[in-house]
Amino acid sequence: MNVGLDLTELREALAANEPVALSAAPGTGKTTRVPPALLGEPWLAGKKIVVLEPRRLAARRAATFIAESLGERPGETVGWQVRLERCVGPDTRIEFLTEGLLARRILADPELADTGLIVFDEFHERALALDVSFALAREVREALRPDLRLLVMSATLGETPLPGARRIDLPSVAWPVETRHLPGVDPVAATLRALREESGSVLVFLPGEGEIRDAAEALRAAGLPPDVRVAPLYAALDRREQDFAVAPPAPGVRKVVLATSIAESSLTIEGVRVVVDSGLARVPRFLPRNGLTRLVTVRIPMDRADQRRGRAGRLGPGVCYRLWDAREERTLPKASQPEILDADLTQTALLCAEWGSADLPWTTPPPPSAWARAWENLRDLGAVDADRRITELGRAMARFPVHPALAGMMLRMRRVDRAGGALLAAICAEGDKLPRLRALQDFRRVIETVLRERPRDLWRLAERWAGGDPTPRLSPDDLAPYLLWAFPGHLARRRGGTGRYLLAAGFGAALPPDSPLLNAEWL
Repeated sequence: MNVGLDLTELREALAANEPVALSAAPGTGKTTRVPPALLGEPWLAGKKIVVLEPRRLAARRAATFIAESLGERPGETVGWQVRLERCVGPDTRIEFLTEGLLARRILADPELADTGLIVFDEFHERALALDVSFALAREVREALRPDLRLLVMSATLGETPLPGARRIDLPSVAWPVETRHLPGVDPVAATLRALREESGSVLVFLPGEGEIRDAAEALRAAGLPPDVRVAPLYAALDRREQDFAVAPPAPGVRKVVLATSIAESSLTIEGVRVVVDSGLARVPRFLPRNGLTRLVTVRIPMDRADQRRGRAGRLGPGVCYRLWDAREERTLPKASQPEILDADLTQTALLCAEWGSADLPWTTPPPPSAWARAWENLRDLGAVDADRRITELGRAMARFPVHPALAGMMLRMRRVDRAGGALLAAICAEGDKLPRLRALQDFRRVIETVLRERPRDLWRLAERWAGGDPTPRLSPDDLAPYLLWAFPGHLARRRGGTGRYLLAAGFGAALPPDSPLLNAEWL
């Protein structure tokens, strides 16, 4: 609801140099209304406001919205910087960043001389990159810049994450959202029902890109009304398609936006007054047994379910269809678990080594066993010494925003095939973000497919790391041994004739019966 925000207490707290934890309901405009309202504060003294957003799309959209409200183009007073994209100028005063970029900025300029306020938006999501950036910013304030203001914002804040911070709960008048539970109903069936029962566009939350493609195909096969357009929305989608999904529909047109959690917060999708929530999300999970991070499908906690429901009430009264029984909500977790509790911390440990201290003021400390394993990994890679001091090799690895094993692989390949190393690292770093490649069962075909299709973001990333065209000089077979250097525990030998393998890391694996690699002695 477009109501005024009373920021009197927030202004008083920041003027007194108090850190602030700000909570306000979804739809109140925290992201786009708080930063410009603070630009004229005397304590800012012409310095920047840096706003951390968890997602690239949200950062771009928020910056664009504020710029347009000021009668400007993005890159003037308001801009953004995300992976592979920068839209800022010499006069930029509000800069939206994705989380990992702030950590790199602090390492390059620990005093953050041009920054007066850092805003940590959607803090409840507790991504690892956010926790690291927040810990570094706290240390900068405590040790180097006592005048640096810190502001945490969320619609579902929970406990105040910063000792000594003033908690401010902004009163808000929200549009009512009716919740309807449809246990056991398929998302496609629920969407068709919503289109029959309600007016306006529909936002459907699904766990991943594969489910979005399947749902889009099923909806079109069901024979949608002629005024309905289906729009996918996920992180790897082309920017033009993302912009179409969040733009206002044409007059007389309704949209069905099929989205991952990218649409959960910080975005207003014009025309939406109905939400269909599958209750599922795909999240990264580190598997210590095999040293891999995989995306797994999980039930969302209640704070995320409430965020999703709030999407239906941003522009008027709305309806949320939850595809589970209301009684289940009594047993669902109330809040998301911080990613730091269930992540590979090797890259985080390298960042701490580069910073010069592993003892950061964590909101949630890393688990001791996982933290010790991360430092052991760095020692094995030659990135730190026995006293956890960073080595020259470690500093070289830290220049690349990837797992240190992949950074080390790129460095080893520079003399033989710099481009091939960059492309190989980019492919591995993308992980599950390349679903078109998941079905490919051998390394040669993965490389050949990337060279043929040249996925836009992956290719640009590899170009940056290679310093030019990332087309490899070596053949796929010649590139494979470098992967073995990065992941030695994944060397596997066949056990009998059953398609089962024993890996060097000590665990077993099996290939599907139709795998072309089924008879290979070594993998």
